[in-house]
Amino acid sequence: MLVLACRATPATESVPAASYEPSRDLGRLFHDVQMGALFPDSKTFVDARPRFAPAEIVSRYAVAAGVPGFNIRAFVEQNFELPQPVGGEFHSDTSRTMGEHIRALWPVLTRVRDTADARSSLIPLPNAYVVPGGRFREVYYWDSYFTMLGLIESGRTDLMKSMLDNFAHLIQTVGHIPNGNRTYYLSRSQPPYFAAMVGLYARAVDTTQALSYLDAIEAEHAFWMDGAERLAAGAAHRRVVKLANGSVLNRYWDDRSDPRPESYRPDYAIGSSLPEARREAFYRNARASAESGWDFSSRWMRDPSDLRTLETTDLVPVDLNSLLYHAERTIAAFRRFRGGAGDAAAAARFAKAAEDRRGALLAAAYDPTDGFFYDVRWRNGERVTDRPSLAAAAPLYFGLATPEQGRTVAVRLERDFFKPGGFITTNIASGQQWDAPNGWPPLEWMAIEGVRRYGRADLADAARSRWLALNRATYRATGKMTEKYNVADLSRRAGGGEYPTQDGFGWSNGVALALSAQERTVAPSGLNRMRQGRTARTHGR
Repeated sequence: MLVLACRATPATESVPAASYEPSRDLGRLFHDVQMGALFPDSKTFVDARPRFAPAEIVSRYAVAAGVPGFNIRAFVEQNFELPQPVGGEFHSDTSRTMGEHIRALWPVLTRVRDTADARSSLIPLPNAYVVPGGRFREVYYWDSYFTMLGLIESGRTDLMKSMLDNFAHLIQTVGHIPNGNRTYYLSRSQPPYFAAMVGLYARAVDTTQALSYLDAIEAEHAFWMDGAERLAAGAAHRRVVKLANGSVLNRYWDDRSDPRPESYRPDYAIGSSLPEARREAFYRNARASAESGWDFSSRWMRDPSDLRTLETTDLVPVDLNSLLYHAERTIAAFRRFRGGAGDAAAAARFAKAAEDRRGALLAAAYDPTDGFFYDVRWRNGERVTDRPSLAAAAPLYFGLATPEQGRTVAVRLERDFFKPGGFITTNIASGQQWDAPNGWPPLEWMAIEGVRRYGRADLADAARSRWLALNRATYRATGKMTEKYNVADLSRRAGGGEYPTQDGFGWSNGVALALSAQERTVAPSGLNRMRQGRTARTHGR
């Protein structure tokens, strides 16, 4: 059975009006705290819980701020409960293997059913879920797919089901799956992996149980396709674009165009450096980059040294459209499997949508001269060939590429992206975290399984060995699983971006356990290749 897909009812921030959103409800206090750099990380304050009604705190601040000697830090500490990093109390025991360490972390990273709290920015979820760790105290959408790889290896399909139920609940109540379950994330989503998660669950248990999520998968797909039927050629609406030739593809977007509350100070500072006419576009592009999960990367920047040149909303991302292609194929497959009234017609409709998308993406994004997939500027059809990235592995992972395209992309990945610790995200050292010298677990998984799918088991095995060796060496030296790794210089830790490298770490744990399970099935020669093929089918597509 196919394994990924997506769909949700077009909706905006349809949560109860009483929900607390710090940037909206704290007014000038919010701006002053964030711009005053009371905390090194802007996310600290948006995760803080008001001890009193926000309106009451705002009134107190209006009076107190005018008193000589006023201390805003003391005011915040008196009126808010400050959050703590996830896993801060956990002590590693490096006498354990990395796998034992990861399994011991699941309870640390698991949150039980939330209790509704009108004074918290947390959107309560009705079932248990796994958070990444560190500053990431809530569930994150695309992280969860890769975390689930490890939950399966740990025999935790119960926890996996709880997370799927939560995501279906969000689609039903909010209209989509937000970036994370925080009110300040409601205006955007993340790469739509919900159907992929359902596919993993179908293989781990059975397809009949997974069918209960079909309505939610289709609803999420509708969210991503909102406005497609009304588009003229060369136009865009929210997350949908229509190329000049009439092909419909998708982009990343955010329904708001102001500084991100969780990154308010850096966003505001950059926006203030721009002419007023350009600020809204910058904020929108910064937010769309966050929806992509790659925040930030030279991939989105016309000038990799200047975040002010973000052009995310002008691009058709090759990985996003690969995901949605597979989503449409999965909906078609689930519909055929269910076989109820109207299912055959719906299956045919989604199968055609998938093939239309595949044809459009291969024509737009694949450069036959370079033998590589690139993002595309949807206004003029120009491929962004000056900023190649590991996103080119997505058409291999999701099976869009032709056999010849898969082989040529694998050659290019081996030549330009394969480093001592695994696959590098880009070859541009911009200082952003989704660039050189960093490698990221979700991209390692997709690149490894993508090249394996197209006949390069040798490259897949070598990349797996290098990545796991780096994971294990870092764990032995630090007692930590980190969110990203320096794959170019094994003597240095990963860095870059808006915050320090975080420990935990959900998707690192999941990918490490899944790749380690592959290692345990290795056998000589032909038997090994047969088993690798089965593993690729099990975990990927």
